[in-house]
Amino acid sequence: MTCALLSRLLLLLALAAPSQGHHLGPKSRLRYSRFLDPANVMFLRWDFDLEAEVIMFELQVQTAGWVGLGVTNRYTNVGGDLVVGGVLPDGNVYFSDQHLVDEDTLTADGSQDAELQGLTEDAVYTTMRFSRPFRSCDHHDQDITSDTVRVLAAYGQDDTLKLDREHIFVKSIFLLQIIHPDDLDVPEDTIIHDLEITDFLIPEDDTTYACTFLPLPIVSEKHHIYKFEPKLAHHNETMVHHILVYACGNASALPTGISDCYGADPAFSLCSQVVLGWALGGTSYQFPDDVGISIGTSMDPQWIRLEIHYSNFYNLPGIYDSSGIRMYYTPRLRRHDMGVLQLGIFTFPIHFIPPGAQSFISYGLCKTEKFEEMNGAPLPDIQVYGYLLHTHLTGRALQAVQYRNGSQLRTICKDDSYDFNLQETRDLPARVEIKPGDELLVECHYQTLDRDFLTFAGPSTVNEMCLIFLFYYPRNNISSCMGYPDIVSVARELEEEVSDSMEAMMAMNNVEWTPENIKKAEKACKEAEQTVIIKTIDEVVGNTTGWIPDIVPIPRGPCLESTGGKVEPHDKNPVGFRAIPLALSGASMAAPRILPLVTLLFAQGTLLWLLASLQSRD
Repeated sequence: MTCALLSRLLLLLALAAPSQGHHLGPKSRLRYSRFLDPANVMFLRWDFDLEAEVIMFELQVQTAGWVGLGVTNRYTNVGGDLVVGGVLPDGNVYFSDQHLVDEDTLTADGSQDAELQGLTEDAVYTTMRFSRPFRSCDHHDQDITSDTVRVLAAYGQDDTLKLDREHIFVKSIFLLQIIHPDDLDVPEDTIIHDLEITDFLIPEDDTTYACTFLPLPIVSEKHHIYKFEPKLAHHNETMVHHILVYACGNASALPTGISDCYGADPAFSLCSQVVLGWALGGTSYQFPDDVGISIGTSMDPQWIRLEIHYSNFYNLPGIYDSSGIRMYYTPRLRRHDMGVLQLGIFTFPIHFIPPGAQSFISYGLCKTEKFEEMNGAPLPDIQVYGYLLHTHLTGRALQAVQYRNGSQLRTICKDDSYDFNLQETRDLPARVEIKPGDELLVECHYQTLDRDFLTFAGPSTVNEMCLIFLFYYPRNNISSCMGYPDIVSVARELEEEVSDSMEAMMAMNNVEWTPENIKKAEKACKEAEQTVIIKTIDEVVGNTTGWIPDIVPIPRGPCLESTGGKVEPHDKNPVGFRAIPLALSGASMAAPRILPLVTLLFAQGTLLWLLASLQSRD
């Protein structure tokens, strides 16, 4: 009893002290919002406290019945958790932490880990606000992580708690977005400039890469681009797969017009340093307040290559498009000039993925030891602040891992629940420093259970890619650093007699892709020597070789103990579990915050009195 009282008093002292964290309460303004269904019936607001590892949701639904919100996985809603609540006709509320036993049945969790903050019903909406830990100690609750989260939402038209598949929706959301756009500076002297393809007739082919070369704005002094967003024709949104803007180092020999980026004319593939990128599911992106893309100096590009990838899966004729990128720039300069470093696996058919694979892992290595030599000038440490992940339809997870002096240093970024339809630029929670000599490894997971043919890397959406774009400062001349395995040694491990890379790629069609051979191929690709290709903005190419290091998994942190219900022994992971913070319990969240100094003095006096009292009792 003594320890428990002391613990609560010490926690009270901690809460009384000023804090830099973003703390939540039942009246907090929730910064993020999204509609969850095509008809805009279900509207979600949310916010989170990274320090306490607790998230707050508010779900508003056009119904007089029950509402539910939770998390599910990629493949099935069965097992997904769903917090449900509603208001009865007599005004009483009901609220429960539940999970789906099957597609049609809900049952209450043994451990109630969601905490109700408010439930109201009016003539139009039922609104439910609740908090829950990122990771509870209940195996029925799926974790809230920095991965893509598949949010499960449902509702009923009355208070009978019955699932109706027409009223169940799943939407992929990146919930733990670190920087909110409203928190960023918006210069008053902003200038807008569009980089776009005009009235382009989309071919009736499945895949088209259209490229054109455009000048950047002409300015008399240095400016910074600080924000960009896609400019999409409304009826063509589903056809535009991605838009990339490449900086051109030498603009003297650029072609005119619009043509296939990677077709008969190699000039349309010139310029390889990505400076801006948007992909399916992304929205606008504003850089942190201290970084921007420099334009207007002798060191800056004057021209760019605009690349738009169209996916016309239904081979529709006669569709014209004028999509592109809208840039926002300002003469109010920022502290750092930013750049983009492209990592991953070199995109050509040496990278293959077998059919029928439950899981297949590919690796692309980057060695930075030659960066300074190829940069042509001393290379300061790279400070990474954001990233964009990219695979095609069979991609399931990606991560970039950093090594220094032969030892794993950190995971820079990852997404274990990657969704092809939600590709967006994301901010890191803390900036990551890359030093010359570090190695960077990209790992991509694929699943091809629905394919009976080999998948090769390539530009089409039915091909594959394994790319991670790192947003960093200060800018240098390195545009990409990507690896690929020795395909000849891989083929020979699969008992194919080959003498060169072309034969080796062709030989993959001869392999019987049993689960054993799939694992053998994965192991051979990991253990093969990698060729690392490094390119600069001026199209200078260098290469080196290396070997894929092992990746040590990051252990999961402690779970958060529930304030209600039971915790099963197997739910307590090896690193233990922790009590829910007092500040997040219902009573303390409803109570107003007392002035910190007054509370601190009061708590100190109470603690001294209690200690003296306990000593006298002993």
